[in-house]
Formats: sequence, structure tokens, C-alpha cells
Amino acid sequence: MSDAITVVLVHGAFAESASWSGVIARLSDRGIPAVATPNPLRSVTTDAENVRRAVAGIDGPVLLVGHSYGGAVITEAAVDDPAVVGLVYVAAFAPDHGENALQLTGQFPGSTLGDTIRAYPLGDGTNDLVVDRDLFPGQFAADVDPAEAAIQARTQRPIRDFALGEPQPADVPAWKSLPSWFIFGDADKNIPVEGLRFMAQRAGGLEIREVPGVSHSVMVSQPDAVAALIGDALAHLAR
Repeated sequence: MSDAITVVLVHGAFAESASWSGVIARLSDRGIPAVATPNPLRSVTTDAENVRRAVAGIDGPVLLVGHSYGGAVITEAAVDDPAVVGLVYVAAFAPDHGENALQLTGQFPGSTLGDTIRAYPLGDGTNDLVVDRDLFPGQFAADVDPAEAAIQARTQRPIRDFALGEPQPADVPAWKSLPSWFIFGDADKNIPVEGLRFMAQRAGGLEIREVPGVSHSVMVSQPDAVAALIGDALAHLAR
């Protein structure tokens, strides 16, 4: 087994794996192995299984990094997996047992995401949700170059509403047993900044970085800052 830690990046709702491109480029420049795994956005349970399979295919230890809803996924995927050595939350949910993304978003004031969501029935009583493409830049990526934000809007992966309301399955979430790190912007319009602070502090994050003026798309607008935090996490784990 390799001793090198591989960074596995998990995107969240209304995003896709290419949202990590800037972070991967900067990690690669530092000689850090990193991969972005697709996230189907169907349910926390099945999406976590998808991440577990990705981790199982890697030789050596893994640092899981999740954005937004991807935080709930890595929180579940890392449970009882000895290959996972740490968790990095990028403007991400870190739920406790029984909590869900909708509940945590509504627990604190400030999110305007609900007004921008468009639903498409799937025929099984659930819906796929997307952010209105015209409203996406201002809601999701206000600090991203407008042309790039427009591309994000048109390449976003829809999330099934069931996933956002599914209670976190594991009795003991992974952040209670693994070291964690957090980064988010104070201009996040999706997850209220008070909620992001609450989850980071509750998890006992070893580093909690709040970036002024930064949107929910922190990994796109601030890839240097995200890569730097990941680098700090790896340095800590290597001690």
C-alpha cells in the first residue's frame, strides 16, 4: 500500500466534477495526487456508496473533500473506512445523525436559494432540482467571472429533492472520529454563514477559514485558498 495520501474531491448539488479543476491544478503543481469523483446526487446513502467505491479503488490513504451537499456525502462515506484519514469541508454541510441539508439550511437566516430553485418531476413522487440558469450566477457564484458562472449554470448537475431531505444515516458521523478542516465565504447565499460556522465549530475543525466576500462557489473563485487548506490538512496528517 502506498503511504501517499490521495485527495478525493466530491462536488455538491448544482455543480459537477469540473468545479474542482482549479483546485486540482494547484494540487498537481504541488505534487499532491487528487481526483474528483462524480456525485450522482440521488441520496446521501447511495451517493456515499459511490464515494466508498472510489476510495476502495485507490492505493493508500485518502483525504475526502466535499463541497456543499458533498459534505453530507463524505460525512457518511468515511464512516468505518480505515482508508479515510481526514475530512475537508468546502462551504459544506457537516450533519449529525438524523439531520439533513434542508433542515440545516433553514436553521439559520440568510439563504435565498429556495427562490431560485426549479423542480422537474421524476415520476416517482420525487423531483430533480436545478437552480434557474439565469439566476445561478448571482445566487451561486457572484464572485466568479460572469462568463464562467454562466457555464457553471449550464453544466450544473440536478439533485433529487429526496437527497436534501434524507436524514444523515450513520449513528456516529465521521467528523466525530476524524480530523476536519473547514473553509467557506461570508457571502454564501446558499448555506447561511451562521450555519457554516455552527457546523465547523461543532465538529471541532482544526482550521476554520472564513473568506471575506466569497460566494458558495469558493472552490471556483478561490482555488488557491482551498488548495492551501488541503495542503495544511495533508501536512498535519503527515506529522
